[in-house]
Amino acid sequence: MKYWIALGWFKSREYMDERLLRELLERVRQNESSIDDALVALRRLPYDDLGFAKLDTHRAIRNGFPEVVLCQGKQPAQVVEIMQRLTQGPGPVLATRADPALYELVHAALPDVRYNPIGRLMIYEPQPLPKHPGTILVVTAGTADQPVAEEAAATADLMGHSVDRLFDVGVAGLHRLLAHLDRITAANVVVVVAGMEGALPSVLGGLVRRPVIAVPTSVGYGASFGGLAALLGMLNSCAAGVTVVNIDNGFGAGFAAAKINALAASSIHNEKGV
Repeated sequence: MKYWIALGWFKSREYMDERLLRELLERVRQNESSIDDALVALRRLPYDDLGFAKLDTHRAIRNGFPEVVLCQGKQPAQVVEIMQRLTQGPGPVLATRADPALYELVHAALPDVRYNPIGRLMIYEPQPLPKHPGTILVVTAGTADQPVAEEAAATADLMGHSVDRLFDVGVAGLHRLLAHLDRITAANVVVVVAGMEGALPSVLGGLVRRPVIAVPTSVGYGASFGGLAALLGMLNSCAAGVTVVNIDNGFGAGFAAAKINALAASSIHNEKGV
């Protein structure tokens, strides 16, 4: 079906975001498109039924960012088809927990999709989103926490935020952290990724006035219980204002940090009256 082309400004089977919806409504207001054509364009909302999945084509309008694909647990062919459908939209498209073999399959069908091997992310970004003011700082306790941290950092970056990375500054060598206080205090949001006992978010929570998002990782020896010890330590932090996401959930932390920074940027924008 080529109804987007019939409207003269969408490609075939494109998905809707807030910018495109505004443009569609403006065309109707200017009598450049009929109401019937607009209804055809909106017919794919609110989801696209693939049988094995129902893609939320309305999510960018509601949440400000398109649906994100969790590759884990899906058949490779299902991921390929989902990515093919989502990349028909304006983008960006993010897929998490993708191994190199899966990326090769997707890349064969969609050459414009790139891979972040550290964060295990597949990314389709036809045009980068405009950058919000402010910086999100992603901090790790150890080098082994970097894959989860990179998932957070790359997510926030794709959502249109400037991201700074500070790795391997855990509490076993606190002087490494204190050497970067200027970078830490300059950030609007701090994402702290730690395994083992998960103490680093409490330290940072006592140093900064910005929101701190703690991410427990499954890094650690037997009694860490796959990240449960870090999770419980972070949930019981004595530092006020530390928010905790699930074990190894770098994506969730990056997404939350992006929303917080976007809200902060919006508040500054409104205060200036621009």
